[in-house]
Amino acid sequence: MAQEQQKFRKPRRVEEKDEFDKKMLGIRRVAKVVKGGRTLRFSALVVVGDHKGRVGMGIGKAKEVPMAIEKATKQAKKTLITVPVLDGTIPHETVGKFTRTSVKMLPSKQGAGLICGGAARTVFELAGYTDVTAKIYGSTDKINVVKATLNGLKGLRTKEQVAALRGKAVEEI
Repeated sequence: MAQEQQKFRKPRRVEEKDEFDKKMLGIRRVAKVVKGGRTLRFSALVVVGDHKGRVGMGIGKAKEVPMAIEKATKQAKKTLITVPVLDGTIPHETVGKFTRTSVKMLPSKQGAGLICGGAARTVFELAGYTDVTAKIYGSTDKINVVKATLNGLKGLRTKEQVAALRGKAVEEI
């Protein structure tokens, strides 16, 4: 009889299918010095994307690593941006800046692949780019690189978007 009841039992936790892929770029152990000593916490950096032009990043802090990752993922989903993807590359050359970090991004021919390093590669992969060349100047801290890359991607415009902003036809530009 116990086996019959198990067949009809609901699962304890229903796993939701998520449209976004997430990548954890780093976990830091941070300490706050107080009167009684140090309080240790963990900081997690997470980037989420759907490989179709939407990407976001989040930072979460908590006393335990899983909670920090969960918080970072929630924040990343709140801060999603939409970026243009043209045949797997960016529409034009751009530079993204954040503090002392600069990321220069160049469109590449089809089949060239992602020629970039560090955290910028993860952002491009999750955004859906397959052919981009990028170079990081200045600080290579993961948080700064991700923020600089996202700032550069925010400024991208397609020919159609520029024409609409100027009130002209695409051929006139």
